[in-house]
Amino acid sequence: MHHMKEIVTYFLLFLLQTSSSTDTIGPNQYLKDGDILVSSGKAFALGFFSPGKSSNRYVGIWYNKVAEQTVVWVANRDNPINGTSGVLAIDPAGNLVLSDGNHNLSVWSTNLTSMILKKSSSAQLMDSGNFVLFQDQSKSVITWQSFDYPTNTILPNMKAGWQKRTGLNIFTSWKSHDDPGTGEYMFKLELIGTPQFFLFKGTKKIWRTGPWNGPGWSGVPEMVSNFIFKISYVENDDEVTITHTIKDPSIFSRVVVNESGTLDTWQESKRGWARFWSAPTDQCDSYAHCGASGNCNLYNLSEFECSCLQGFEPKIERQWYLRDASRGCKRKQGENICGNGDGFNKVTNVKVPDTSTARVNKSLQLRECHDLCLKNCSCTAFASANISGGENGCLTWHGDLVDIRQFSNKGQDLYLRVPAELKRLSWEEIGDNCDSVNSSNASHNLLIMLVVEEEEKRGEERDGSGTSAEVSIFDLSTIVSATEDFSLANKLGEGGFGAVYKGRLPNGQEIAVKRLSKISGQGNEEFKNEIMSIARLQHRNLVRLLGCCIQQDEKMLVYEYLPNKGLDNFIFDKERRSHMDWSKRFEIILGISRGMIYLHEDSRLRIIHRDLKASNILLDTSMNPKISDFGLARIFGVDQTEANTNRVVGT
Repeated sequence: MHHMKEIVTYFLLFLLQTSSSTDTIGPNQYLKDGDILVSSGKAFALGFFSPGKSSNRYVGIWYNKVAEQTVVWVANRDNPINGTSGVLAIDPAGNLVLSDGNHNLSVWSTNLTSMILKKSSSAQLMDSGNFVLFQDQSKSVITWQSFDYPTNTILPNMKAGWQKRTGLNIFTSWKSHDDPGTGEYMFKLELIGTPQFFLFKGTKKIWRTGPWNGPGWSGVPEMVSNFIFKISYVENDDEVTITHTIKDPSIFSRVVVNESGTLDTWQESKRGWARFWSAPTDQCDSYAHCGASGNCNLYNLSEFECSCLQGFEPKIERQWYLRDASRGCKRKQGENICGNGDGFNKVTNVKVPDTSTARVNKSLQLRECHDLCLKNCSCTAFASANISGGENGCLTWHGDLVDIRQFSNKGQDLYLRVPAELKRLSWEEIGDNCDSVNSSNASHNLLIMLVVEEEEKRGEERDGSGTSAEVSIFDLSTIVSATEDFSLANKLGEGGFGAVYKGRLPNGQEIAVKRLSKISGQGNEEFKNEIMSIARLQHRNLVRLLGCCIQQDEKMLVYEYLPNKGLDNFIFDKERRSHMDWSKRFEIILGISRGMIYLHEDSRLRIIHRDLKASNILLDTSMNPKISDFGLARIFGVDQTEANTNRVVGT
């Protein structure tokens, strides 16, 4: 109590003195409510503020050049001052102390007792947003800095993670927009197993970055060094930290643990702050959404996003029918994963399972990792620890595989242990250089080209202008870029075989991409059939096929884009159908008939569509009809008048 009175008396002596620097508090200076420090480059300010509708006073740091006050650090977040009597200064022991003059109380302090402090200490607000306490006025020794004790914001150049000197720096949300007190959401590094960050709600894990795999975090493949960011990861005996810097210093960027439970990356623009990236954003981001040995895949387009890994089945099947996969999957009965001939199958483009219980050996190559895991019956999967410049290091799992999610063309490979009857390839066939995916893609694309060439051998079909039809082979990355990674905003519709997305090629051409669901009834046969059926058919009342893509596990068809979509959008909509008079309806009927006559009579390949319906009649800008979706079509011989089918097809 006596010491507290000394501190308060010390501060009161400063009331007749003024600060001699705009960014520094010296040994004989103070900061009272209403004063601010401004960093040398004018980027940040430090002072007293009241958040939102609150009248409580806090000491914080905010952007000085941003119109909307954006606070990035708060000193007394859980101990506000009621009124404007606050004073921030350096006490006789060299600590930064915030005092409430009305109540003669210290409400916040750097509280350094283990270090040798001096009465000549000074505190400076840096242009990085870091508030630094130096041991003396020469500023040669840092005794404390705000970057080591963050609140809810990660700034560029701030080390996030663990340092031997200071321990973990944990980022916690505000309680609300009006209260910067410690909220219920927390973002911190877990060092158990292999290091990875988790977003918590209380003690519950709600999202995970996955382990660092070289280019970035396994579960955040888009957050890598690029033309805006440079990201550095350090892992040694003294620290496990990640730092991001902005290449253009005029760009303001921050990562915030939001009070609504998301981790958001913001960039300042002319119209205010714009969200650059966020997590979690979908069901598959939710930690362990599909339970143990489940894989979350948003591209299971017409089905539940959760599926069991190969060789597994739902623990409680009834819950899966109700779209609840929290209990996960179990190994199928009778399957032996520790017998003669068992091995591994590759699961591509995934966020690898939670590594909290994984084992890591950074000196092993992937082939050695395979052998190590195969020798141990408890080893359920393995993966490369570092995928930059090849695949190096070894991660092995020896129990449940939790929190796997599927990406469309990102992530990394996971090698799943399977019994002999499910093993696809030996390690020799997979190849030490891990080029099997690319080789497989090339083989698939070659297959498509051969299909088209085979059709050309049957005789060239000509359209009305006399030009021959050609089919392009699109790379998956081109389709992903054109559709903005199959964003919901570009989704045109969905059928039993998958979804259709609008896209734009680099040359500006608009396209429609039919993306076949991996678990739909339409497989290789229907896919090949559609290409064979429509690639050589050119007619003004048939949708034009521009090309196709088979890469990794994706099968896609690329068509011309028709802006008026399907006929069903007009005839089954009361408002739209009122604008379609009978003359236009008659023209559409005639167009459909012309297309059908071409398929049945005029084309060298006689085609029976077998799934003709309003949604498969698309309309161009002039409302001309075009028949689409030939996946169920049946090809007849020129002189054939009847045939039997062994499949139930159509609508």
